[in-house]
Amino acid sequence: MHRRSFLSLPAAAAALEAQAPSPRDFHADGPLVIERKRDGKPRAGQVVAAIQPHSDDLPIFATGLWAKLADEGCTSYLIRVTNDDSAGPGRVPETVLANDRDNQALAELMGAKATFDLNYPNHNMDNTSRAELKARFIYLFRLLKVDIIISYDPSSHYEENPDHYVTAQCVEASCWMAGGDKDYPEHFYAGLKPQAVQEKYYFARFQQRINRIVDIEPWLDRKIDANLLNLAQGPAGNAGVRLKRRLAAEGRRLPLLDGDDRTANRNYIRQFVLERDRNLGAAHGLQYAEAYHHILPGPHPVDDFVRRNAQPI
Repeated sequence: MHRRSFLSLPAAAAALEAQAPSPRDFHADGPLVIERKRDGKPRAGQVVAAIQPHSDDLPIFATGLWAKLADEGCTSYLIRVTNDDSAGPGRVPETVLANDRDNQALAELMGAKATFDLNYPNHNMDNTSRAELKARFIYLFRLLKVDIIISYDPSSHYEENPDHYVTAQCVEASCWMAGGDKDYPEHFYAGLKPQAVQEKYYFARFQQRINRIVDIEPWLDRKIDANLLNLAQGPAGNAGVRLKRRLAAEGRRLPLLDGDDRTANRNYIRQFVLERDRNLGAAHGLQYAEAYHHILPGPHPVDDFVRRNAQPI
């Protein structure tokens, strides 16, 4: 699917509206939870790795949650898996540079402490060594002491892009393997320690198991800004201005796009790019929301039993 036509097809718009889940659809790792803004810094001391194959993935699907976690105290890092050489303007070198600029601008906007570009070839991750990719993720999870990841869902349905599902599957395996003491022992000689990633927020383009709806209204402006920076390949960028100019050439206007260029682009993003978030929010009594398969291990059954039943000697 051409990224810039993602939200322009009538069928796509209808599919997004139909995708807003109802409560009966939630059967994944516990009951449906509406996650809202929390006061203070309840996430202080935690580390989140936001992982995207391409520079436009997190802006479209997950910058509301990412901003929420950061504002709640998380230290965040951005990991981009491909070099984005197949999606963007101009010839390949210009495409790579344009996407790199967007990715770095996103990291700055979201307050990421550092970015890591793994530079695999775009659209060819199914030809990449998964063992190598897992090793790189495991190293980063241990090095950065990652507690939380945001990434594509390894179990989502109808995902066409190999970069998405290969990244997701390798992230999932690496979250578990990073906590062991046998895989890649050279890491420990270098001073690293096992670091299992305990909490996962998985997003998807299409169908997935969902048990977490995140209210992103307090961070809506930041999500709009993230998409505004996504000039190279996202469905937003300068799209509002382009539509405004096309309509003007036809002798028409959309009041939505009146004002300066920045206002036109922001209103375009709010109306069209965030339609999915708006429809999802409306289904759950919110203004705007993001959907996730959220995984957080529960108490160990032995520890839980001991806590409830142990008696003093």
